[in-house]
Amino acid sequence: MLGEYRIAGRRAAEIAESVERGIGAGELAPGQPLPPLRELAQGLGVNPNTVAAAYRTLRDRGVIETAGRRGSRVRARPSSTSRGSIRVDAPAGVREVSDGNPDPALLPPLHDAFAVAAREHAERPGRYGDAAVLPELARLARAGLDEDGVPDGPVAVTSGSLDAIERVLAAHLRPGDAVAVEDPGWGSLLDLVPALGLRPLPMALDDDGPLPGGMERALRAGARAVVVTDRAQNPTGAVVGAARARELRTVLAVHPHVLLIEDDHGHRIVDVPLHPLAGVTDSWALVRSTAKAYGPDLRLAVLTGDTVTVDRVTGRQRLGPGWVSRLLQRAVVELWSTDAVDPRQVARAYGERRDALVAALAERGVEAHGRSGMNVWVPVAEETGAVARLLHAGWAVAPGARFRLSAGPGVRLTVSGLTPDDIEAVADAVAGAAGAAPARSYG
Repeated sequence: MLGEYRIAGRRAAEIAESVERGIGAGELAPGQPLPPLRELAQGLGVNPNTVAAAYRTLRDRGVIETAGRRGSRVRARPSSTSRGSIRVDAPAGVREVSDGNPDPALLPPLHDAFAVAAREHAERPGRYGDAAVLPELARLARAGLDEDGVPDGPVAVTSGSLDAIERVLAAHLRPGDAVAVEDPGWGSLLDLVPALGLRPLPMALDDDGPLPGGMERALRAGARAVVVTDRAQNPTGAVVGAARARELRTVLAVHPHVLLIEDDHGHRIVDVPLHPLAGVTDSWALVRSTAKAYGPDLRLAVLTGDTVTVDRVTGRQRLGPGWVSRLLQRAVVELWSTDAVDPRQVARAYGERRDALVAALAERGVEAHGRSGMNVWVPVAEETGAVARLLHAGWAVAPGARFRLSAGPGVRLTVSGLTPDDIEAVADAVAGAAGAAPARSYG
């Protein structure tokens, strides 16, 4: 069953380490079955409970998956294999449109904001026991959430969106639980879910966000949590509009005990209204990151939700990092207060580039999606060939495999670095490389 590789160890930790070592060395392939518990226990001369504990550890780490009587096998994508590794490195002379980074010209200068934070720190240095969230940051965050119709709830601060989502999932779920995720969706989230020992259940989507039927199927299949991107969905740019939000709330209302997580990482870079889903389930959280508006190194996100969820997150946070730097928090307060870069102008700049590319592709008969944010998703007939042809034409795009579970093939283009003069050239290259995608929903 395992070819030449032999699992070794006498203790559960040693057995688990042996399996991980085999996967890392490429001697245990993705999808490869593992020996039944009793068979491996007999071969190693240990109690079956020891092997069961090792397999449980591996499952909790997202390394293997178990299917009852069908046994255990190496995950098709072990959590140690990041989707970020599925990329195309742009050689000299090739334009990079794959990285998902914001345009540096649209980011505000940070020196003034950090100078203010440093001066305040000099006047009153931070101390153990100070509030984890600056009152002024909480006030500004809550005012913005109120303006967008987000239900009332306490405010916490985390080190980015993914940190917040991980903490919320860990606060409610246990290894083996299922999580409904958008497909195609954010590659880091698709990595995180199995890394926590959870099972991702794909939800198809269109330009208006998750399809109600897809969400309903995932919930009927046992999803304990649902993660929805409200706008600037990565990679498709989908936006949950008012009508779709009503439909999704209707679905969620039938499942009040499910955990709802909403990701609003597009805050301050989009010009479409937020239509939150929160308020129909007992447990919920909404996350707003500063990374897209102020740069990836400003690792701060604001989290709100029901009291129990936020209390669990902050309680566990106190036992780890404790809090997110109040210097960072003070800098964000300054950025929010002064609007060094007008968010409407930022949204307009991304929108003009994105809309121009989608329109240019439509003129060439190529389907493309991008209602908000900085990315455009193009369904293709065959992904590997399309990526290779675009690379040969001088454009490095992101392979859709980074973002898919069961959705059809595609490529993602980030418009941040495109100028008006680039649009026609990249549209010509995509049209020549995409091929005829099958007539189906891209989700």
